[in-house]
Amino acid sequence: MAKRIFVSADHGLAIVYFLQSDVVGTLIKGGAEVVLLTDDALVERIRERFGQPGLIVEGLRLKQAQDYFNQVSASVQFWLDFLRRAGASNRINLEAVDSYIDQVKAEAHPRRKILFPFMQLLVAILRHSRWARGILLRAQTRFSPKIYADLFDQYQPDVVVASTPGWRSDRYLLREAAARGIPTASVIVGWDNTSSYSLPGSPVDWITCWSEIQKDELVKGSDWDPERVGINGIPSYDGYFQKEWQLSRDEYFKQHGLDPKRKLISYASSFITFSPNIQNIEALVELVSQDELSEPAQLLVRLHPNHFMEVARFAAEREQVRALAQRYPHVHVVEPVPLGGSLGYYSGEDMPEKSSMMAHSDVFVTVYSTMVVEASTHERPVVSACIDSQTGWPGKFTLPLSKIGDWPTHSRFRDSKAGRVAYTKDELRGVLNFYLQTPNADMVERRSFIHHECTFLDGSAGARTGQYLLSRMGRRA
Repeated sequence: MAKRIFVSADHGLAIVYFLQSDVVGTLIKGGAEVVLLTDDALVERIRERFGQPGLIVEGLRLKQAQDYFNQVSASVQFWLDFLRRAGASNRINLEAVDSYIDQVKAEAHPRRKILFPFMQLLVAILRHSRWARGILLRAQTRFSPKIYADLFDQYQPDVVVASTPGWRSDRYLLREAAARGIPTASVIVGWDNTSSYSLPGSPVDWITCWSEIQKDELVKGSDWDPERVGINGIPSYDGYFQKEWQLSRDEYFKQHGLDPKRKLISYASSFITFSPNIQNIEALVELVSQDELSEPAQLLVRLHPNHFMEVARFAAEREQVRALAQRYPHVHVVEPVPLGGSLGYYSGEDMPEKSSMMAHSDVFVTVYSTMVVEASTHERPVVSACIDSQTGWPGKFTLPLSKIGDWPTHSRFRDSKAGRVAYTKDELRGVLNFYLQTPNADMVERRSFIHHECTFLDGSAGARTGQYLLSRMGRRA
């Protein structure tokens, strides 16, 4: 009988990681049968698009998992998850985690604010005590609703793999597997995950990450045994390194009605949960539309997936950006393509769009997002625009963009000298003009940055990750 692997893909980025790379293909070629668990609303669509012998697609029952979180000792589960995310060891940079704590405190309802001093005391203990962190990990396992009992009984998996070590609703799947004595493994999908999401939400035997940097964060921050951490690169970027998705410049410019005689400045919206982006975009619109740059240019703005959430402030900014594109002839908008279901606009449906946007930009601008890494893989000049909003998000927690440079991933970008940072419109003008005149500036630093962050630059990360997961089958830590 073929070995079976459960793979939990509960996020659009996980779909790219597992299915739009060589990970699943490598598992199947290695003799495993893969049972992919994803949003129930997308099961048929995933089957149609990615169906192949050896791949079974089942629903992940995310609504049931969320209902359990909301209805069964909801307050206890909330605080356990808060402590999990806030309580990593202080041996690593916790600036991003501290901002999360500040946000939860600022937006908490009055009853939770009463408890906050006590919770902050527990956080302080957790950050200094591995013993306390172990108690927290064990305490979480009492909440295991057995949502997947029938799937475990039907398929009898030899290993369960998730796109996080229990940071999301996958905690229940992993806990159930651990309780059954089934080996578990996790992958790291996001650049900032190992420094922002902290302790596991379930016992997990093995984990694979991008780089030595991420491994260090896992070991020092979340108490992972170094022998249980593999470094296999980032499969989602294999298509970038192989230029698998990239359209030609002519084709891409025609697709968006861009002027081939003008330089292309692209802006990828980011960090909108913590701060508006419109002040960055308006500065870029003025620089382009008033010909304040050293060469005639045009602006292409990519909206963030969160711009399409049912959140009034995010939707309002989305409409402001669309209005700017209507008003100014050299301003254009790109909207991410929805995958559907609860996975929303985080998807791999427009990887050719993303790859081509970065590849053909004369300068790529964002707010320290993961796309500073992605654009660097395309060897394009990168600028992080950090102009502070004068209004913030009224009534909601806001972080000034000028104050976020010490977050772990942000500080690595700045320290690497792979790109430049601009805090005002004048500084933005200066760095844009610098890169327009010297497009190969910082190229050595950019290549070094990518090597340190991604490790494998030959398009082999998917195959390496698949082989790593195959080697964990049947093995408990």
